[in-house]
Amino acid sequence: MTENQRPRPLILISNDDSINAPGLLRLIDYVNSLGDIIVVAPEEPHSGMSSAFTVTEALRIKSREDYNGARLFSVNGTPVDCIKLGLHAVTPRKPDLMIAGINHGSNSGNSIVYSGTMGAVIEACMEGIPSVGFSLTHHSIKADFSLAAPMITSIAAMVLERGLPHGVCLNVNIPARVVPNGIKVCRAARGRWADGYNRYLDPHGNPFYMLKGRFINEDPDAEDTDEYWLARNYISVVPVSPDMTDMSAVKALGQRFNSED
Repeated sequence: MTENQRPRPLILISNDDSINAPGLLRLIDYVNSLGDIIVVAPEEPHSGMSSAFTVTEALRIKSREDYNGARLFSVNGTPVDCIKLGLHAVTPRKPDLMIAGINHGSNSGNSIVYSGTMGAVIEACMEGIPSVGFSLTHHSIKADFSLAAPMITSIAAMVLERGLPHGVCLNVNIPARVVPNGIKVCRAARGRWADGYNRYLDPHGNPFYMLKGRFINEDPDAEDTDEYWLARNYISVVPVSPDMTDMSAVKALGQRFNSED
């Protein structure tokens, strides 16, 4: 096959903010020069769904109007459903790149544990596809993604050209309202979420609860974390592995629990 006959790279895009999210459309805009794009995204927002997928309900694919050269499909399920079903029934071949976002809100620190955006990325990574999740540290539906557009394109192009180490995907977070100073590969800040819920009463006097919470950074002085570099207006790039085995603990705990032969 000659260079002219070789098909353009195939890029699969998804998110957790829904098929109608502005961040999804901007991501298409920023990478459409890199290849042919197929979008498979949830019909409704699914933030915080992590790697959840549907097992008890029928999933349906709905064809949507094309956008800026990309073919769009929605699924009545989670971000992971979109990847699983997209690879099974939508994409004509294995994608060369999978990207998710641009998420409305940060996925730094331990948010990756909860993120539907990164749930989709991790699912694609487990399928052997180079995969990247993009998030902007601004929750507004009117957030401006354009200030980081060149760097988003550059990161996607580099992963498409060079790939990623086996079993590794990327969690990319972008500071809002500024032109980023650059890019830093780093680790996720250790932390936890506190002040979990607000309590309210419905018209009948019955209590109900709404999630709130704030992230407490337990590494405030560490200079090698995503939170540190985001605060200094850098894009943070955290390599992530779906293999959650803590290899450093295998030997120590083996001495404690292993049965002798």
